[in-house]
This record gives sequence, structure tokens and C-alpha cells, in this order.
Amino acid sequence: MERIVKGRVVTPDGVLDNGWVAIAEGRIAAVGQGATPAGVEVDDHGDAFVMPGAVDGQTHATSYLGLEGIRDTTASAIAGGVTTLVDMPYDNPEPLDRPERLAAKRAAIEAHAHADMALYATVTRDTGTGHVEALIEEGVVAFKISSFESSPTRFPRIGEDLTLDLFEALALTAIPLGLHNEDQEIVLARMARARAEGIEGIEAHSLARPLAAELAATAQFHALGQAVGAHSHPVHLSTAEGFALTRAFAQMGARATGELCVHYLWFDAALDGERLGARMKVNPPIRPDAIEGLWDAITQGDVAFVSSDHSSWPIDNKLTASIFDAGAGVPGVETLLPAFFTAATQRGYDAPRLTAHMLASEPARFFGIEDRKGAIVPGRDADLAVLEPGRFVWDEADAHDGLNWSPYHGLDFAARVTATYLRGTLGWNGETVSNAPGSGAYVARRTDGWFA
Repeated sequence: MERIVKGRVVTPDGVLDNGWVAIAEGRIAAVGQGATPAGVEVDDHGDAFVMPGAVDGQTHATSYLGLEGIRDTTASAIAGGVTTLVDMPYDNPEPLDRPERLAAKRAAIEAHAHADMALYATVTRDTGTGHVEALIEEGVVAFKISSFESSPTRFPRIGEDLTLDLFEALALTAIPLGLHNEDQEIVLARMARARAEGIEGIEAHSLARPLAAELAATAQFHALGQAVGAHSHPVHLSTAEGFALTRAFAQMGARATGELCVHYLWFDAALDGERLGARMKVNPPIRPDAIEGLWDAITQGDVAFVSSDHSSWPIDNKLTASIFDAGAGVPGVETLLPAFFTAATQRGYDAPRLTAHMLASEPARFFGIEDRKGAIVPGRDADLAVLEPGRFVWDEADAHDGLNWSPYHGLDFAARVTATYLRGTLGWNGETVSNAPGSGAYVARRTDGWFA
């Protein structure tokens, strides 16, 4: 054994007070309670929770700075207790739709990453489904497409014909297909209507991207997946209705799941829109009066897992006269763990165990990496996040993402991350990111995961 980490250890079976995790060769060698083995270096974190490192199932590290953006995003992740990022394929300037681009991104991880990374891939009209098998063989954990076009090259709309082709290519595999789930025709028409009426503040964002557009895209996507037996997964459902719709398809035998982003649990368009403006612009929108229904969806088991949807856009991208010209997305990888833990605590849930479940074990299983990630279990990677309970005000200036703006600025969290271990090595000591760029590794899919 090389090191022992002590604290209140959060395991799949419960919280071990006065617990410890023994580490050897980067993996968890043993988990115990009480007296620790003699002759081993001990990091004693007292009454803090020793959590499994979070697996953030949705990040956009490369949308602004390109592949070099991996450095700042993963530094922010390590500082926030996120030890594995599952990064989206919409790299700047070109999406990850072919093996040579996967090779380039893997090389960038090796050069820049402070945390481990698993990767989504996508398809485009240029490639069709011709590279799907090769990308799967190289370990991508999922594919992602969009029904709304944010960029004709980097983030294109994929029509239903190619969506069906892709579902057919994935149907005999365990690989899920994710969707940015908004109906393009509805959104474009409603945006034009709002602009014609001179409504261009934050209130226009939800009007122009109504729930109908989200539900229509979600239902058609699930129906296509159901038709061929493939795994369909909208990556950001903003209301309980979207999860109920997904559950209905699952009850009909479809391989249908849905994902929740943590900002939908924190912000309410009716309460926070005037204060935050474009700082809370995400797609699909943060809607009014949706939070309680989303917590019901979690407790009913309808939410596959919770992610950050971290966006690496600078604040300048938000400073526009019209909400329609402002960039969508918010930084969130560094606040994912304390934000979810806080929200769960405020509602009286068993926050340590629910956080470990929704932010670690479930995304690890979903992406087929649970043989190494997602839980404090002997044999898995020694990825640990130490979470100190208390009252802590989030200051955006303290973020490590190179962006230093946040919709959570000035808000209270019920915990903070005081240490993060990546494969047994301290990467965050509570004050500085202490591991080097390139400490992170590419994480390939190895298991069947969700529907095994």
C-alpha cells in the first residue's frame, strides 16, 4: 500500500464513519473502518466525506479554444472533485466524426489533461456512418447528434434519415446515442416571432424555445430508437414532462434514458432571469417552476444521471444587446459536485449517497467505464473527492477554468472540495491544482453498461 485516505467514506453500501481507503498502484486496494494498517502514509481528512471522484457525463472542453481548451477545463474539474470528464464531440473547429480526429484528441488529452477523459463521437453528412465501427473499436463511449443546428460545421443539425442510419448502426451494440433535443423549425419560427415583436430580453429565450419544441424532438428521437432497438438518450431534459415521456417509451420496451443537468435544479427563469440575464442562457432553456418536478423525477428513478453541461465560452460571448445573439451554455464542471450536494441537502435527502449515485456510479455505468470508475470499491481506480460540509460562498474569481464567471457567483454551497485524488495521486490540495498537465488519461469504454 502506498497511501491511506481517511474520512467519512461514501461506499455503495453506506457511509463509513472513521473510514479509510487504501491505495496501491493507483487503485483501491482495500476499504475499511477504524484502525488503519501500520506503516503507510495517511491523509486524514477528519469528518469530511471521502466521495468517489465525480464522472461528469457532459462537458464541452474544446468549443472555444479547441483541443488546448482541455487544459483549463480539466484543471477546473480536478478542483471540483471531477476525476473523469465525458467530453462532447463538437470540437473547434471540426467535430470528432472520424478516427484521425479521435487520435488528435487523444494526443491532446495526453498533453494537456489534469483529469481523465472519456469521449463522445458524432457523425456528419461528410462521413455518414462509415466510421462508426472504427470509432467504437477505439473506445468512444457514446455518440451525440443534434436536431438543432448551432453551427453548420462544428455543431450541425442531423436529419432524421441519418439519425435512423446511425441508430441502425448502433442497434446491436451497447453504445448510446445522445441528442441535443430541440425541434429546429419550431425554434426558428418562434425566435423570428419574438424578434418581430421586439422581445429580446432573457424572457424571450424560453418563449422562443418552448417546451413543445423539446418534447417534440425528444419523442421523435425515442421513436426512431425504439423502431430499431437502439439506445436513445436526450442529454438535457429540462422538465418533469420530458422524463415522463422517456419513462413511457421505456415502459414500452424501448432502450430509452434521459439526462439532467445540474443548473436545471438550481435556477428558475421566473425567479432568476432578471438577475442573471444571459448568464443563465442554456439550451434547452431554464424554465419557470420546473425544479420540484425534476426532483420528483430523480426520486422516481427516471433520471439516468446528473451532469454539468460545462461550456467553455468566455463571458464576452454573453454581452450582447439581444438574448438571441448571446452564446448558450454556462461553466459548471467545478461547481457540479458542491451544487448537487447542496441542493440535495436542502431538500433533506441523504446527500452524500445520492451525490455518489447520480454523479459517479450511474454515469460510470452508463458509459461503460464502471470497471474502473464511479465507486469506492477495491480494484477500481483510486479516484477520490474529499468534500467538507459547511457554508461556503462561491466566488467566480476563484474558478480554475480560465473563464472566471459563473451563474452561481455569490451563492451559498453546503460543501467544498478540499482534495481530489486521480488514480491515487493528489491532484487538488484545496488551494491549488497540484498535478501536471498530461496527468489525465483517455478512458475507453470496456463494458456493456446500462442495458447489460
